[in-house]
Amino acid sequence: MKRRVVVTGLGAISPIGNDVKTMWQHAKQGMNGIDFIKGFDIEGNQVKIGGEIKDFDFVGYFGRKQIKRMDRFVQLGLIATKEAMEDSKLDLENEDRDRIGVYYGSGIGGLGTIAKEEDKGQARGFDRVSPYFIPSAIINIAAGQIAIEYGLNGMATSAVTACASATNSIGDAFRSIRDGYLDVVVTGGTEASLIPLGLGGFNVMQALNRSNDPSNASIPFDKNRSGFVMGEGAGTIVLEEYEHAINRGATIYAEIAGYGATCDAYHITGPDPEALGAMKCMLQAVTDANLKPEDVDYINAHGTSTPLNDKTETLAIKKAFKEHAYKLNVSSTKSMTGHLLGASGAVEAIFALLATKEDFIPPTINTKELADECDLNYTLTNGITKNVDVAISNSLGFGGHNATILFKKYRG
Repeated sequence: MKRRVVVTGLGAISPIGNDVKTMWQHAKQGMNGIDFIKGFDIEGNQVKIGGEIKDFDFVGYFGRKQIKRMDRFVQLGLIATKEAMEDSKLDLENEDRDRIGVYYGSGIGGLGTIAKEEDKGQARGFDRVSPYFIPSAIINIAAGQIAIEYGLNGMATSAVTACASATNSIGDAFRSIRDGYLDVVVTGGTEASLIPLGLGGFNVMQALNRSNDPSNASIPFDKNRSGFVMGEGAGTIVLEEYEHAINRGATIYAEIAGYGATCDAYHITGPDPEALGAMKCMLQAVTDANLKPEDVDYINAHGTSTPLNDKTETLAIKKAFKEHAYKLNVSSTKSMTGHLLGASGAVEAIFALLATKEDFIPPTINTKELADECDLNYTLTNGITKNVDVAISNSLGFGGHNATILFKKYRG
């Protein structure tokens, strides 16, 4: 028999808050976390805005010695995970650590370290690069560092599916508990590619908004949308087998009950214009949870503010939910955070599950005029209080990767 899986710990660091409580409060208020980039010189860049982490003392948190030994994406993952582990109140001294795993994804990994060490190698010779170069940059090292930090001996792995990385990690973690392989999994995703190389790479693909107007840049579903805004951050969720959580008296935020994963197998960056992969992905998650499409109350959309994504995801929702597509609420929190790439699914999963806990739907801000092809019940400008029993979160990545996770209100 398949086991129930619940959420017992949350942690995050994002452009709209350096912890979950602050981030969620700012999301409810419709705060815009996008601004002019301050982390590096943007004078010669076409794109000058992004969703940066603000007012966080990384050196004070990690120390100068330790901070040199890990890429920023690992740092973000450890910060979010510390909050989630403390929130979960797991007593690791009395747990079977062989039954606790880490499923933690990233789309790009240590791009900042790669760029820095390439520059150093070109200037000084490649035998002079840092000995920490490789173990700082490889994508799996975030999961590895988390496992090392807490002594977790169950499977530690990383999904690498571009912008679907965190959602695939959470979904795979869910299955590993439901099917009996593990009892607890620390899961989520992290990304820190908001550097000149990353910004330039996405810009030359014509994927980014170039308006350099923070209040008119990430505008999902708007007829004037023209590209996404890069962001950075991390989100961590502690998933736990239901009886295990109950037996230790854990606080339960929500139940995770469904997961879908498909591939468009269509194009390296563009979505299938028929939206079949995304449609099937959502339906898989609903079916996996033994629910019907009309049971879904809220969709936290991938909603990147790109011309192709928004119309294709809207089409997928209409094909999956038919008449109900116009009744359920849809929003894109990327309007506030920017696009956190491989971490986006983790932060957005937190928004989706908190929507079920608090019966509140966070808004899509700054969208002013809906495109003709974007005609659903989008929650715009202000969040709303509404009963949310079931919420899903979508993530769609380059390469055609689609992932959907489904959360249910926890009722015991």
